[in-house]
Amino acid sequence: MGLIEENAKKNNARSVSKVVVKIGRLSGIEPHLLKIAFDTFKEKTICENAELEMIIQDIVAKCEDCKNEFIIEDNRFVCPECQSFNLKIIDGEDMYLMSLELDI
Repeated sequence: MGLIEENAKKNNARSVSKVVVKIGRLSGIEPHLLKIAFDTFKEKTICENAELEMIIQDIVAKCEDCKNEFIIEDNRFVCPECQSFNLKIIDGEDMYLMSLELDI
């Protein structure tokens, strides 16, 4: 909530009507628990009437051998092109605050 409130105050918002976050599948964040926490802790804050939208980000990897970029499916951490295990995860490990809809 701190980051949301900080951005709302910077923009002189009266309230926040929508919060959009991107959650990576490898972030360790459980979307249903985040929703419960958001709904619980938004009471009596600038986000009291805000809707939470979650975008679930697939795990995106790049093969360090053949340079192929692909989405990890069924927890198969192997390149579908060359069958290499020499991968770098390039998306899907973090949670990001993507946007806020503010009431000014």
